[in-house]
Amino acid sequence: MLGCGAIIAFCPLLVIVVQVAMINFEGSILDALWAVVQMGPVEWATRYAPRPTSMGFQIYGAWVAFQVLLYAFLPAPWSYGQRTPAGHLLGYRTNGLFAWFVSHAAYFAGSYYGWIDPAIIAKNWLPLIIAFNAYGYFLPLMAYVKAHWAPTHAEDRKFSGSIVYDYYWGVEFNPRIGEWFDFKLFHNGRPGIVAWTLIDLSFTAWQYQQNGFVTNSIIIVDILHAIYVVDFFVNEDWYLRTIDICHDHYGFYLAWGSMVWLPTMYTLQAQWLARFPNSLSPLAATIILSVGLMGYVIFRSVNHQKDLARRTRGDCTIWGRPAEVLTARYTTSDGKQHQTILLCSGWWGVVRHANYLGDLFFSWAACFAAGWTGGRWCVVPFTYGIFMTWLLVHRCVRDEIRCGEKYGSTWEEYCKRVRWRLVPGVF
Repeated sequence: MLGCGAIIAFCPLLVIVVQVAMINFEGSILDALWAVVQMGPVEWATRYAPRPTSMGFQIYGAWVAFQVLLYAFLPAPWSYGQRTPAGHLLGYRTNGLFAWFVSHAAYFAGSYYGWIDPAIIAKNWLPLIIAFNAYGYFLPLMAYVKAHWAPTHAEDRKFSGSIVYDYYWGVEFNPRIGEWFDFKLFHNGRPGIVAWTLIDLSFTAWQYQQNGFVTNSIIIVDILHAIYVVDFFVNEDWYLRTIDICHDHYGFYLAWGSMVWLPTMYTLQAQWLARFPNSLSPLAATIILSVGLMGYVIFRSVNHQKDLARRTRGDCTIWGRPAEVLTARYTTSDGKQHQTILLCSGWWGVVRHANYLGDLFFSWAACFAAGWTGGRWCVVPFTYGIFMTWLLVHRCVRDEIRCGEKYGSTWEEYCKRVRWRLVPGVF
């Protein structure tokens, strides 16, 4: 409980410290923290902390409302995830790709015709971060209250007896308004991930407005992030079978992370390069872009192998050989038994969590595109890669515990056949 309370209290401060370090201390987080010691927290906050503005709240409020309208009214296929612990099979409106294209078309049209400044997000960035945080705290509170008074599926709730713990991890599994407006899918994907590439583009426009040119490094960052985001929405129905949707309850962990952490920290490379432009040599640019693209290819290949094996019940070839699989059985909380398979060949025979390998290559490539500026290294552009490494290692551990409880002896057999979790020979 204390850990949850500390994260709830201090995570927003970390976001603010990183922004203050980048804007006022040339990216030195240590200098920004030392200034707190020298000046005291009150004077430090008075001088450096971001301030809320009506414009910031108006922009963000309009953005969230716009995404709600797109989610509700754009044509959408009806997709299904995995069964919940209580055995419910829920349907979702997966029109994220359509929403992404409409949002970006509106941005480009507005910029072209002069209706909006293409750098509007960058120029209102600090007030927007305040708005992000306000919504990021309100949303899990709303979900917490709803879980007690109007739960969507009461049998899927999980109570710990601690208000702080339940606020952080969530009580409801899939809180919904009506039959189709799913809190988790909408907020995990639409306001934050659709905005990810728009934020990058806005800081790219700001770089051009300040310097009269656009660097190849920020273009590489824009390309890599765009590939990731578009792929996410192209395969939005696949996201319905990931840990976020299938295993996490909806609380501060997911809500604040999607509303605040993702748009502020995942876009740090573009923010950094807008303030500290850096042009890479042709060789460096080629290597970094190639590593990023390699990460994407691995990511797609890994997930294709798993989906193919499960779709064919193991009757397929992986890397030119018959797939090696284990049949696992599990029971949901409604007492019903189900069956699935665990793939033991291809990427999944190399490490047990091969789905995270591509993410590591991809995230670090974007960091290196921004990380070398003015002949010195700085930690801020690498924050995304550091966080992703920690997150994926943490998820590996969580996955191990969850799979062990779910699949029992079959998981133990899988661990014997596939020794390494994430990095062969290391972890």
